[in-house]
Amino acid sequence: MSIIRVARRARVSTATVSRVVNDSGPVKPSTRARVLEAIEAFSYSPNLHARSLAGGQSRSIGVIVSSIDNPFFLDVYRAVEAQAHDAGYDVIMAHTDHRPERLVASVRSMLGRRVAGLAAIVSEMDAKLMAELSALRIPVVFYDVGPRRNLTNIRVDYQSGMEKLTSYLYSLGHRHIGVVAHRVSPAPLNERHKAVLGAVARYPALRVATAANAGTLEGGRRAARALLDGHPRLTAIVCVNDVMAVGALWELRMSGRRVPDDVSVTGFDNITLAQFCQPALTTVHIPSDTIGETVCDFLMNPGKSPLPHEFVIDPELVLRESTGPASSSRK
Repeated sequence: MSIIRVARRARVSTATVSRVVNDSGPVKPSTRARVLEAIEAFSYSPNLHARSLAGGQSRSIGVIVSSIDNPFFLDVYRAVEAQAHDAGYDVIMAHTDHRPERLVASVRSMLGRRVAGLAAIVSEMDAKLMAELSALRIPVVFYDVGPRRNLTNIRVDYQSGMEKLTSYLYSLGHRHIGVVAHRVSPAPLNERHKAVLGAVARYPALRVATAANAGTLEGGRRAARALLDGHPRLTAIVCVNDVMAVGALWELRMSGRRVPDDVSVTGFDNITLAQFCQPALTTVHIPSDTIGETVCDFLMNPGKSPLPHEFVIDPELVLRESTGPASSSRK
């Protein structure tokens, strides 16, 4: 499908279509919406590298992540990049900022670059786009899209991770905990929140309060502030990712609470920052290096990789200084 037909349908120039596809220049939101609708209608993928490939085989793989603000996604990307470069592949990266329309544009751009394989390490994947990607003639690997047939998917067992975390906090005497959740609730982060609630349901004596905000340092700080204002006697805060947990630590410090003497704090992901913040963060480890290696094994060795349709990661609890026994004065 040519760019000209897309431009005609969207009533714009081909240059405008190119800017939308490559996210390379200012385009009015209404115009961008028309272009994306036309791209979707025609399943358009620009042939950006047709001349350079000219019958050759691509030595590039594409990696699309949800956010470069969260170091976890960068850790996965670095793991992919290191192994890919060792094998003589280039890596093309895009990020969506958790926006579905940017995901679609990024996918189209990757396909136009004729990548040899594509990894979608994103939280905002939908069923229609998954089906379209699965029908491509290149290997595609997904991250955390839930149990699905005929898709190669790397999935984290959040329930297992949260059960380990909750059991540990309960053993320390915590009976009133707060949950810092992601306000946008992309699927995996929402799964983490649900996993917390499922885990605490095993302990009838546990009381749980939730506050949601953006999945950033500032979002973690604000959510922690809301929990402290509404539930001053809570003894632990469970955060759905490490970035928000670091923000929660900052808010507790600014409010005069001691961690972990007054309030324990936990994260999820085990990004590098978790071990260097003060105090070092108790968290749940998701092995970004394993994810990156698995992605490369599948994308660069299609048909030869032992990767099953679903590769499940059982995350491990990492204990550090941000957790301790519940304060007896707050129970």
